[in-house]
Amino acid sequence: MHLASKPLVLIARILLAGIFITAGLSKIGGFEGTVGYIASKGLPFSGLIAALTIAVEVLGGIAIVIGYKARIAGFVLAVFTILAAVIFHNFWDAPADQAYIQNIMFMKNMSIAGGLLLLTIFGAGGLSIDAKKEVNT
Repeated sequence: MHLASKPLVLIARILLAGIFITAGLSKIGGFEGTVGYIASKGLPFSGLIAALTIAVEVLGGIAIVIGYKARIAGFVLAVFTILAAVIFHNFWDAPADQAYIQNIMFMKNMSIAGGLLLLTIFGAGGLSIDAKKEVNT
């Protein structure tokens, strides 16, 4: 990897992870609302799903920012993001007045999942814990 690209990869990881960390932290403050929203989609064990969602978003996001097991975190968050798109942004089932915004949200999730899959394939780059571990092994 070219030396000048290392800071850009770090910036990309921070930008990619920011949405997950902030979303996860906001769910802590609005836990009951999150549980209710999950339940409204017909999912069982909504409290457990909400807690797992917070853990995946916050811990996965932090792992990506610091570049620790970033390939695994990227893959887990990619799967999570695709599932969230299908379950929570199903524009094909939305009322006409909500279909457009749900389509945008669905495509946003798919785009983020694409970035996460690139991270899964190419790794966290030079400015990461993963890169330091590779050098030391």
